[in-house]
Amino acid sequence: MSDERKPRRGGFLLFALFIIAAAGVLVALGTWQLERLSWKEGLIAELDAKLAAKPTDLPARERWQRLDAGVDQFRRVAFPAEFLPGEEALVYSSGSSLRPDATGPGYWVFAPARLTGGSIVVVNRGFVPEGKQNPDTRQEGRPSGTVELVGVIRWPEQRGQFTPADEPHKGLWFARDPAAMAKAKNWGNVAPFYVDQEAPLPPGGLPKAGPLKASLPNNHLQYAVTWYGLAAVILIAGGFFWRSQRRDAPA
Repeated sequence: MSDERKPRRGGFLLFALFIIAAAGVLVALGTWQLERLSWKEGLIAELDAKLAAKPTDLPARERWQRLDAGVDQFRRVAFPAEFLPGEEALVYSSGSSLRPDATGPGYWVFAPARLTGGSIVVVNRGFVPEGKQNPDTRQEGRPSGTVELVGVIRWPEQRGQFTPADEPHKGLWFARDPAAMAKAKNWGNVAPFYVDQEAPLPPGGLPKAGPLKASLPNNHLQYAVTWYGLAAVILIAGGFFWRSQRRDAPA
């Protein structure tokens, strides 16, 4: 074997190892996306089942600290309560994957509701579009007296690195944090969760209450196909390149 062919063959070996490694990484990414697809489909099915379940009574106050977000999140409940008059806080929203009927920009209207025994639960009464954040622009939607509420238990929203700072002096929040709202607005001790109101629908249509829907994005299959396709392209291209180099190699 000539000295000229030895480095050429060594180069082909390194090239082949690179192609195989790259294809392996892409196949692994595609397989991971299939695993994510299975997880997401299970999550959507579980959420669909919870949101379709018949409402149960709101847990008693002595059980609140024992509730588990992993189990009780999205649990539908029904209870009588009276909203504290003139009290609300706004949470900015650019849209929601669970409320496709509420498109942003706009605001979620959070308000404290007093239960029969005197405990306070913060309720997300629904969505108002930009320009309707002032309660004077939607006076017909102000609740009065005891209301039979139906809704879904939710846990406070975790703040991200880029979540803007709240502006309590303007009654404006950027995360669904009922404890922070209660502290800033002197609502007293409130439940560690809040309730997304489904019913009743307020007079005048605002705030816009409504049921949640499991419309979570689920693009994992197309991501998997993309990664597998790229792996196939690299292998095919590598094969053609190897053949061309072998054909042009000196005998």
